[in-house]
Parts: sequence; C-alpha cells; structure tokens
Amino acid sequence: MIKQEKNHKSSFIAAIILVAFLIILTLLETFGSQFPEGFLRKTFSSTSMLYTVLKKGATYALVTVSMNLLNGFTGLFSLGQAGFMLLGAYTYGILTIPSAARDDVYYLHGGSAINFSTQEIFGSLFGNSGVGGAVSLILGVLIAIICAGLVAAFFAYLIGLPVLRLKSDYLAIATLGFAEIIRAVFQWDKLAPITNGANMLKSYPTFSSFNITNSNGDVILRLSTVVPFLIAGVCIWIIVLLINSSYGRAFKAIREDETAAEAMGINLAKHKRLSFCISSFFAGVGGAMLAMYASTVQAKTFTSAMTYELLLIVVIGGIGSVSGSCIASFLYIACSEWWLRFLDNEIILSNGFKVPLLRNSFRMVVFSVVIMIIVLFFRRGIMGNKELPDLFKRRRKKPEQQEAAK
Repeated sequence: MIKQEKNHKSSFIAAIILVAFLIILTLLETFGSQFPEGFLRKTFSSTSMLYTVLKKGATYALVTVSMNLLNGFTGLFSLGQAGFMLLGAYTYGILTIPSAARDDVYYLHGGSAINFSTQEIFGSLFGNSGVGGAVSLILGVLIAIICAGLVAAFFAYLIGLPVLRLKSDYLAIATLGFAEIIRAVFQWDKLAPITNGANMLKSYPTFSSFNITNSNGDVILRLSTVVPFLIAGVCIWIIVLLINSSYGRAFKAIREDETAAEAMGINLAKHKRLSFCISSFFAGVGGAMLAMYASTVQAKTFTSAMTYELLLIVVIGGIGSVSGSCIASFLYIACSEWWLRFLDNEIILSNGFKVPLLRNSFRMVVFSVVIMIIVLFFRRGIMGNKELPDLFKRRRKKPEQQEAAK
C-alpha cells in the first residue's frame, strides 16, 4: 500500500514537471524572438535549431522506445522499424491531404484514388473555421495518427505469423528484408494513385498547423514543438504501463529464458506476436510524427540506414531502459543536427591560417568517433537497464552492512 502511494506521488510530481516544462517551452518558442539581441534571442527565437532538435528528438524517442520494447524487453532482434515507420508516414499523409490539394500532389498520375481527408470529415460536422476548424484539425490528425499505427500493426501481425518462428540473426534479416520490400512496393507505379509512386506526398497538416494565429494570419501562440512532445509523451507513458504490467513481465521472462518462460505457462507465440505488433504500432505513430516534422513523405528516405540509426540510439541509451532511449535520442539528434555543425565549415584565422580537416561532412566523421568511444567505454549504454527514478532512490543498506558500518 505504501509503495503504491509512493508510485502515485512520483507520477503526480512527474506530471506537474512535464506540464510546467511544456508551458515554459510554449512561451519561449512564442516570445523568444522578442528577447534583446544576444545569446538568449539566438537560442530561443522561433527559428532556432533548438526547436528542430526537440521536434525530431521527440519523434525519435518514441520510435526508439518502441524498438527497445521489442529488442530490449522481449529479446527479439528486429530490424524492420523503418518499414513500419514508412507505413505509418504514408498512411498519415494519404489520409490527411486535403481534397483541393490532391490534384497538385498526384499530378503525374492523373489524380488520387482517395478524394477525402479525415480533417474534412470532421469539418463537415464541426465546421472549418474558428473553434470548429481547430476541433476538426485535432480530431482529423488524431484519427490519422491512430490509423497509421493500426496499419503498421496489421502488417506486423501478417508478417509476424511466419517470421516470429525465427530467432536471433535470422529474425533480423527477415524483418530487414520486409522493410526493403515495403519501400520498393510503395514506389511501384501501379500503386501511384494511392502512394504517388516515387514522388513525395505533401500539403498535409504538420506540427506548425497547430500554431494559433489571429485574423491577420500572425502567429500569437506557437504549439509546433509542444504537439510532438504531447504525442510522444502519451505513447511512451502507455508503453511504460505495458512494461510494468503482467504482459511486460512476460516479455522480460521470454527475454531471459524462453524455455523457462514456457514452463511457467507463458504462451511464447502469443506474447511475441503481441510485442511485435505493439512495437510496430508505435513505430507507425512515430512514422506519422516524422511525416509531420519533415512536411513531406517519400519512400526513399526510409532506408535500412534509418533502422541502424535507431538501433544505435537504443544501444547508446541502454538496452532495456526507456529513460536511456529518450535521453540518447535527444543527445544523438542534438549532436548530429546542431552541436557539431561548425565542423562542416572552413575556419580561417586572422593571420590567414586555415584550420585543417574542417570541411563539408567532417562533422559525421567526428560524430562517428564519439559514438565509438561511447560504445567502447559504456558498453551497457548511458543508463544500462536502469530508469531515471532509480538514480534518485536511496540505496538501503542490508542489516549486516549496517552492523559492519558500526
């Protein structure tokens, strides 16, 4: 009982901290451009790289946590995450492109086979302006995101029937092959009236669509960074609840020893399939978020390199740690997209000396070295298999340790 009360108290405190963070983030993004010239204005203005890192970091945090659910907590080595993200991104884009914009998007293929959007469906019920327009946007996007996850989970169920019989490297190769096949199929000309072939999807609602504007079209409250945090936060919270449930304990038992888990009455096929489908569902949601972040969707961007990137983040954060995956996602994106960018620019000192090596793409060389150092000296990752609350718990000494201390 006492432990349950402490958990509720910790959850309440975490919720308050999260709400305060989101409010501060909204105010900084909205009014950061009004700061006096200097470091604060450069860092917090609406065009700062900080918000780009936060948006993409929140998206990657969700996808890496979903990958960790499968690889870290269930012990299934899958490399199909990019394929499920592609399914989610395309589902979101196809369902949310307005009818008026479909001819421009599908102009090479004689128009779209789908002539509606989820936002327009709710617009017919609530209206397309004012409060009704905001409600239509929120509900339309929310339904499209859920559909993105469901489509990814459906395909995961189908391929999981034969693929989950495999183990270790064979499972990884099979899921990687699935991701490559999906990417090729979505560029097939026969599906172009739906997927737009090898061309990109665009003109759908993005994170910036949630910014509140006045009658003149001027932004009065920027919510483009808060929205991905809300979506990712709710999804990660659901994953954490699942991990701490009886299903989560069954996943961990399968990871430790399949034979022992089966002897305890755990249905291996059922729980593996469940973990695979849930992980794919949230990967699909992450794909929809990535589509909202990038403003365009194109199959060629969802390569196997994206899956390797996500796997690397999982390893850096710690296999079996949700907190580690989240922290590593933001650090990885910040380093690759922001902090090390100066290495791509040539620097010439006042005396005419040209700093060697600094040139285009040198940033990725240094970044690779940093990753190698982390992997070599922090083999269990930043967090190992621990979570953030574990770092703040006081270690209680055993009675024999207390006696020895006396």
